[in-house]
Amino acid sequence: MIEPVQLPSPWRDARLTVVVPTYNEAGNLPVLVERLLALPLPGLKVLVADDNSPDGTGEVADKLAIEHPDRVLVAHRPGKEGLGRAYVDGIGRALDGGADFVAQMDADLSHPPEALPGMLGALLSTQASVVIGSRYVPGGELDENWPLYRRALSGWANLYVHTLLRVRIRDLTAGFKIWQADALRDIGLERVQSNGYSFQVEMHYLATKLGHTILEVPIRFEERRDGASKMTTATKIESALMPFRLRSRHRNLES
Repeated sequence: MIEPVQLPSPWRDARLTVVVPTYNEAGNLPVLVERLLALPLPGLKVLVADDNSPDGTGEVADKLAIEHPDRVLVAHRPGKEGLGRAYVDGIGRALDGGADFVAQMDADLSHPPEALPGMLGALLSTQASVVIGSRYVPGGELDENWPLYRRALSGWANLYVHTLLRVRIRDLTAGFKIWQADALRDIGLERVQSNGYSFQVEMHYLATKLGHTILEVPIRFEERRDGASKMTTATKIESALMPFRLRSRHRNLES
């Protein structure tokens, strides 16, 4: 586990909300929240967007919110509508709640929370619109336990999207990032149509089309600790079709 960067004031006091979509993550969520709240970022809040998980993740989130009032927030959603819809809901709530910066990360402990202060520092020092925790820039790593088929799928997905959309991001499918709130407002969550994992690609594409500065920093991507991947056949089909839809839908979008 890496040691989090100690940011100077006022950077460390930034109003940062970490949006964590969940579906059947009851075993991982308490560990993630503990690590997030231990970071030297007193302005950090965690917003859990739970899709009515049958394993009781929503109830676990409620207990964490009681234990950490004003720092852990919970959005109970009616059912499993997909990662993209959960993020749109959660990010919208974070912006409405006054966040200056919004982070995205998975609940499965594949993204190292301890990297967040350094990513926030990179965002503030460069004035980028978004900083991506990247697996595929120099210094980035993949857990050696990550299955070969997942490596192949991730590599193929990035190559496929690069070929179709010509977006200059190495880790186009990355789900670990910090956004400037103003950049998210400029992109406009109402534009985002993705339901599943293609949400990540759509957000990167919109940010690029609108002229936002995107910075990638290396992280170590870990295999999930508990539970199972939520990737389904329908999600894969949506992801395969999304680049064509994006090119058509946003052909006239400019900064």
